[in-house]
Amino acid sequence: MSLRFTNSLTSRTEAFEPLTEGKASIYCCGVTVYDLCHLGHARSYINWDVLRRYLIWRGYDVTYVQNYTDIDDKILNRANEEGITMQAVSERNIEAFEIDMGRLNILPADRMPRATSCIEGIQTLISELETKGAAYSSDGDVYFDISKARNYGKLSGRDPNDQQQGASGRTADGEESRKRHPFDFALWKGAKAGEPSWDSPWGPGRPGWHIECSAMVRQELGQTIDIHLGGGDLVFPHHENEIAQSETANGTTLAKLWMHNGMVNVGGTKMSKSLGNFTTIRALLDSGISPMTLRLFVLQAHYRKPLDFTAEALEAAATGWKGLNAALSLGDRHGDSLDWSTAAALTEGAMTADGDLADTALVELEQRFISAMDDDLNSSGGLAVLFDLAKPLRALANRLERGEDAALPEAELIGLEGRWQLLRHLAAVLGLRAEAEAASNLDDGAIDAAITARKAAKAAKNYAEADRIRDELTAQGVELIDKPGGVTEWIRA
Repeated sequence: MSLRFTNSLTSRTEAFEPLTEGKASIYCCGVTVYDLCHLGHARSYINWDVLRRYLIWRGYDVTYVQNYTDIDDKILNRANEEGITMQAVSERNIEAFEIDMGRLNILPADRMPRATSCIEGIQTLISELETKGAAYSSDGDVYFDISKARNYGKLSGRDPNDQQQGASGRTADGEESRKRHPFDFALWKGAKAGEPSWDSPWGPGRPGWHIECSAMVRQELGQTIDIHLGGGDLVFPHHENEIAQSETANGTTLAKLWMHNGMVNVGGTKMSKSLGNFTTIRALLDSGISPMTLRLFVLQAHYRKPLDFTAEALEAAATGWKGLNAALSLGDRHGDSLDWSTAAALTEGAMTADGDLADTALVELEQRFISAMDDDLNSSGGLAVLFDLAKPLRALANRLERGEDAALPEAELIGLEGRWQLLRHLAAVLGLRAEAEAASNLDDGAIDAAITARKAAKAAKNYAEADRIRDELTAQGVELIDKPGGVTEWIRA
């Protein structure tokens, strides 16, 4: 089976055929840096990080560009609220974005241009559209005339004849009256008093939202790219308008493949600040949720499907990650006693291609992983392979953590080491890495006292209290092991 992805433009799953064999040029719509990133951003950038990692692993030379929108009404409003400059707001949130992405093990883009550093390219693009009769001035603003675009609505399926107000996205008061058609959108906005602005042929002003990405794509990657990425909320108007202005100006296709991830819901309801169910990445991770738990939670769902965020689903992901993490950490924690090499390189490209796997079962597992990921980036199928690899490794890790004799025949140990190396290798493709378990705040005496209280509760048939004590210890990183004869041992998980 060839590598295939679902193209939002055609609504079909298509074989990936890049412009240049062995290369992949990718543009991902980045954040508007007026605030901290939220769970929707985490979902999007984790998914696209896996896409990038997988293409690299499959041997493609990937160029990955992601922008910052650092000029926008939202940024200006935040700056005015705080009495600081637009640049100060942008710099603070760019720094926060980079920290959050680093915690989630998301690779930095090869290039991250900012809208404010692309003003010349933006103005050039607008001038080209004017020359072609596809842009018009109105009271200091410049708008794109959608009637000049071929097949406007081909990505979103929107009919331009629908008189939808606000279709240009992020419109200001009174803007609709300055446009010829409700779907026309701003390329350049005339400056208001006190706003940052740039000189232009149309007077002082700043770029519209959509033109930024068209200019940065062309500046960084050229007129046509292999893959354009974004969240499903960007299909209309943002990506539809990108296509219209880029293809009208350049006279060629903007992107061969459009990929969009599904939205994040919270308890079945769309995540929204107005509904009070809005959660930032920073708040979630600072609450004690591990970055890899969040990453695993995201990857359990197909990137195109809605993702429902609930406490129960996150707890299930935490449990799954605990077992997977134990297997991933096995060689690092016990490599010396097992005589395993913890320094084995995680080479790019399939391990079987380098002749590193001699075990037929492991070859088959790696091929299962490839088949899943080749099929429209089926990360849940890829994770299933990781969990299969982890099962015997977890069992060995548990025995070793309990201090039990784990002596095994040499051939079996060699097989388990190969299994561990493949697990590390494939986990890295998904951006999953071993995490140190959080240390318990309880000392040994407190743990022994809790175990004694649990035994007393069980003797009194107060099983709810016994379960509560066990759960409390588990939450603090202490695992209880009940043995025959009423003996309870414990380990720090």
